[in-house]
Amino acid sequence: MGPIPTRVRLLIYTQILNTFGFGYFLIYLTAYLVEVNVVDAWGVGLILGVETVVLVLAGVPMGILSDRRGRKWFLIFGNALIPPSLLIFSLTHDFSWYVLAAALAGFAEACALGSWNALIADQTDLSNRDAAFSLSFIVSNVSLAAGFALPLAMPVLQPLLGVQSDLIHSGSLFVLGLLNVPIPFIVWLLLRGYREAPRTEEMREIPGELKMLLKFAGFNGIIGLGAGLIIPLMGTWLLYKFSVQDTYSGPFLAVSSMTIALVAVASPRLSKRYGPFNSILMTAGTSTVFMLSLAFVPNVFLAGGLYLIRASLMNMASPLIDSYLMGIIHPGRRGLGSAIAAIVWRLPNSVTTIIGGFVLYSGFSSGNGFLYDVPWLGASALYAVGIGLLYATFRHIKPQG
Repeated sequence: MGPIPTRVRLLIYTQILNTFGFGYFLIYLTAYLVEVNVVDAWGVGLILGVETVVLVLAGVPMGILSDRRGRKWFLIFGNALIPPSLLIFSLTHDFSWYVLAAALAGFAEACALGSWNALIADQTDLSNRDAAFSLSFIVSNVSLAAGFALPLAMPVLQPLLGVQSDLIHSGSLFVLGLLNVPIPFIVWLLLRGYREAPRTEEMREIPGELKMLLKFAGFNGIIGLGAGLIIPLMGTWLLYKFSVQDTYSGPFLAVSSMTIALVAVASPRLSKRYGPFNSILMTAGTSTVFMLSLAFVPNVFLAGGLYLIRASLMNMASPLIDSYLMGIIHPGRRGLGSAIAAIVWRLPNSVTTIIGGFVLYSGFSSGNGFLYDVPWLGASALYAVGIGLLYATFRHIKPQG
């Protein structure tokens, strides 16, 4: 297994603050704002849904332009949109402004989709691509964990600074927004000597490639359909079912992300031994069993343990899925392919997040505890269908350089 190119490694490290800010933002939105009655689970689902709608509308055009005009500028622009989206959430409790910030975040993600995976794939080959995507995944999850864990410091910081809870929560998000302001410039400095190969001659159609891409994206999208029912709403689920506030759910999700990052170290080795596709099936399939078990847990401690196992197994597959996809499509269409795959995953994911939020809120308002289990049951069924279709269709297709 070859070494990861230095530029790729440094590029991955530039995204630490972005992901750290996003981790805290998720807890701020899905747990804290729900606790203080600024939004409810339905509103959380709507905000996350708006982000995805914008992503869906902008993702394919950004992917096409990324392939034709060069990927680095789209990554830089996407990074530039992250600070204002965080700052808006920190400065107001006006729901209409939240919708605007979600739209900015969706457009930022659309820019990144057509550039991030493609930039990594373009600078690697089969000898080091799995390792590069695994490093990206590990760094992302460690940073995400730090953001999730930030509420743990709130009870200490609040009396120390002599401020109210609302100010310490929103102030933390404000500071993270400011810290992300220089990131686009740092990315520009890192990539200013990078010359992307012209793609005009590489855009010839490979027979069946688009059909294959759409099938892979569609089957993976079925998994996204299931994930959307509950995974983005984990903080809300813990609050409603077990009365776990963000002071504890944030650190728990931080532990989850750290665990995910640690086990992802094994992804390249697993891929080398069993092959990338078989490794995806093994880890994703096993995780579905643990996802199903979460519908039947009697207490928060068992729920936490099962969720950690599920998340670790499923996310061992994530960097391998990205690497595998980049290896089965033409280099000249990696930006578009990455965008299509993400959109087909996120569109149903956003729809079911709204549905999942509504189901959880219905359980909370009616006192019907069974409704807290319904999202896990639905998610498990959809995971099983998506993984089964991936196996039936792609088991003989090998990634290329």
